[in-house]
Amino acid sequence: MNIHPDYPGRYEYKWHDLAPMKLSGLEPLIVTPDMNFINVGERTNVTGSRKFLRLIKEEKFEEALEVARNQVEGGAQIIDVNMDEGMLDGIETMTNFLNLMAAEPDIARIPVMIDSSKWEILEAGLKCTQGKSVVNSISLKVGEEEFIRQAKLVKQYGAAVIVMAFDEDGQADNYERRVEIVKRSYELMVGPKIKFRPEDIIFDLNIFPVATGMDEHRTNALDFFQATRWVRENLPSAHVSGGVSNVSFSFRGNNPVREAMHSAFLYHAIGQGMDMGIVNPAMLEVYDDIPKDLLEHVEDVLFDRREDATERLLNFAETVKGGDKIEKKNDEWRQLPVAKRIEHALVKGIIEFIETDTEEARQSFDKPLHVIEGPLMDGMNVVGDLFGEGKMFLPQVVKSARVMKKAVAYLTPFLEADKAEGAAQNAGTVLLATVKGDVHDIGKNIVGVVMACNNYEIIDMGVMVPNEKILEKAKEVNADIIGLSGLITPSLDEMVDFAKLLEKEKTTFPLLIGGATTSRIHTAVKVDPCYSGPVVHVLDASRSVPVAGDLLNEKKVAFVEKTKKEYAEARENHASRTKAKNYIKFEDAKANNYKIDWEKTAIQKPNFIGNKTFNNFPLEEIRKYIDWTPFFQTWMLKGKYPKILQDEVIGEQATELYNAANKILDEVIAKRSLQANGVIGIYPAVNTNGEDVKVSDRSGKELSTFHFLRQQGKKGANIANMSLADFIAPESTKKQDYLGGFVVTAGLGIEKLVEKYEQEHDDYNAIMIKAIADRLAEAFAELMHEKVRKELWGYASDEKLDNEHLISEKYMGIRPAPGYPACPDHTEKPILFGLLDAENETGIILTESNAMYPAASVSGFYFAHEESKYFGLGKIEKDQVEDYAKRKGMTLEEVEKWLSPNLNYN
Repeated sequence: MNIHPDYPGRYEYKWHDLAPMKLSGLEPLIVTPDMNFINVGERTNVTGSRKFLRLIKEEKFEEALEVARNQVEGGAQIIDVNMDEGMLDGIETMTNFLNLMAAEPDIARIPVMIDSSKWEILEAGLKCTQGKSVVNSISLKVGEEEFIRQAKLVKQYGAAVIVMAFDEDGQADNYERRVEIVKRSYELMVGPKIKFRPEDIIFDLNIFPVATGMDEHRTNALDFFQATRWVRENLPSAHVSGGVSNVSFSFRGNNPVREAMHSAFLYHAIGQGMDMGIVNPAMLEVYDDIPKDLLEHVEDVLFDRREDATERLLNFAETVKGGDKIEKKNDEWRQLPVAKRIEHALVKGIIEFIETDTEEARQSFDKPLHVIEGPLMDGMNVVGDLFGEGKMFLPQVVKSARVMKKAVAYLTPFLEADKAEGAAQNAGTVLLATVKGDVHDIGKNIVGVVMACNNYEIIDMGVMVPNEKILEKAKEVNADIIGLSGLITPSLDEMVDFAKLLEKEKTTFPLLIGGATTSRIHTAVKVDPCYSGPVVHVLDASRSVPVAGDLLNEKKVAFVEKTKKEYAEARENHASRTKAKNYIKFEDAKANNYKIDWEKTAIQKPNFIGNKTFNNFPLEEIRKYIDWTPFFQTWMLKGKYPKILQDEVIGEQATELYNAANKILDEVIAKRSLQANGVIGIYPAVNTNGEDVKVSDRSGKELSTFHFLRQQGKKGANIANMSLADFIAPESTKKQDYLGGFVVTAGLGIEKLVEKYEQEHDDYNAIMIKAIADRLAEAFAELMHEKVRKELWGYASDEKLDNEHLISEKYMGIRPAPGYPACPDHTEKPILFGLLDAENETGIILTESNAMYPAASVSGFYFAHEESKYFGLGKIEKDQVEDYAKRKGMTLEEVEKWLSPNLNYN
């Protein structure tokens, strides 16, 4: 091959694969273009690690497992295990070690690469690996007949395979031979004799040393690059791998040169399409950080750009010989004055040096309190300003708060010793609480963190706090502001009752209202009229600081008058809109129900009737179903996953947050620190009166009745006033229909984790674990719904949807939840819990307001009809509420309490 003096630059391979390769340990590894490169951990290989070989020979398997664990923690996405050593029983040792690894969730979560030159050892490994592993390797060197036999067995075991560029005539050592062998191998693999999935084929194209001084080795790297490009362009879905350390064999003992060679080789090989390889991360330099003169010499060799490239690199290597890699850190800020260092640490969320810097600052002030009032508060003011200007995002602010708390915790003993127990001068004292019966507090916690970052003293009373306790505490601490939070509908009434209590006690505490179900109009119509003092709805955490400032500074009187006036106008507008909007009588709404042709409807009999419990469900399975978009919304980062990760403004922060969440999720799964429990039920059901659905057991004995509400707004032509009951066959049809229900949680055990983080003054991870648990609970609900559709009920047994389509609800059927738009009455929840015996089966309990505890829990119904759909109930009239109360056996006042946001009358 000709020498290439002018390498044309890094070719960016464009993926055109037919399907992604899917591997798994306890967790899936789906190889997609955005993964760039899959790193295979190489240290559990007796031929490549003397330490690992010694541990295996001495049967120190616990220490050998630590080698594997360190690789996983170091970022390996696949772990290579090789037991090819003359004095070892390869089959027995491979089997024993893989079985030991399987018992360690933090190791077993990633796929295994079973590595051996002996087929019997490979097959022994295949027999005991869980998930979908990789066989390393097979090749045509054993002849075509044996190659086909081995490939068929790999396929039978359900593994992917590395195919070496090696045939009966030997190892491929140039571009042409590589192409010849892989083309033949690929055609055999995907052809009629084997029918191997092409995306499960990985070609090892042989990485050979360069700069050996031998002319025949000059194009070793260049041949590999070009062969890689040929594979990715001509063998659809096939992958390319290799052992990167081989390329620098000539420079053993010179780590700086080896690291530069590995990085440069890998950078260009990935550009050609190499997407997997055995690489020691400790032997890699960042490509952009390689000194330019060293990089030029290395790339001259890799691309064979000069006749004297090898000699020049050998000479240059002598000037850097013996130097070991020193991790480069941007630590210039450590040279700044201590106040500026503290500010930098707060803004960047760097916790590593804060105690050292806080102590240095303490030494330069008369009192430890002055450190808080001075550099710490100055730094947090910068954080608050940046957040207010949109130059910092919520996750960064929460990290800043973590640094602040660490510093204050360090100073606390000195404050006490100095008898300075009082807090530093603050902007005001804010008392926060989630109201009685409600267990949700992520939003409240975020508000507390944001306000604390702006110099407010935060007293958080937690969840399910009775109104009398909130008021008592507010008086005790002389609170400047009270903030109430709630997620479920009954919390709205608790807030109204608290406003009435404040009025009765003739207090003047400003009252902030927040939470998912709250709104400006509800605050204006329901809460504000009950209290003559300041009442303000706060949309999200970012608004809490300016609102609090206006309530506590010289603008207070004008701000309160303006807000009261706006709320009064909102009430008037709401009243006029309500009167103007056309609603119909309940009887007319019933007549305009959603019409289904039941005569033409084929109802699928479920494969299972009754209740089924799924406790300790594998979190690694649930993880696959996570919808990440709401996770970012929790942190006030707006955008749809995965596009949010590339967003020009928030992409970097979103990516950092996503990686942090997945790191914690890895730990949670490995340590089983959260438990997922669930119960589902499927029962014979009938629509008894157009509005209620009765469920029974197999014998026809009535078990429960669910009560549903109907839209009552006036509709256009051919548009129905819908109720969920419309999707169940009426008694008059004489058809046997079915209704399902579920209750799931992924929050069992969360209290210990939150307590641990709070003890460490780590709000960031305390909020993070709650957000992750919420996502897992929703994902568990998604997973169980799929299992019901495809298996337990089986009405969509041939469904094939990816996670994106599941999130978009492209499947048949719905799972509406009590308390949500289609059935907003939370009092249906105890009926569902009773039917499923959910508290005993799952450990989830209902509060007095019918909130589920743990908060990371989901419940609902399963409707299977292909025309079933989600809708919002909207406002309803008194005639339906009266009928509904009678059907439920409740008083009108009790029902009105639970349905207050939906009532179209006062």
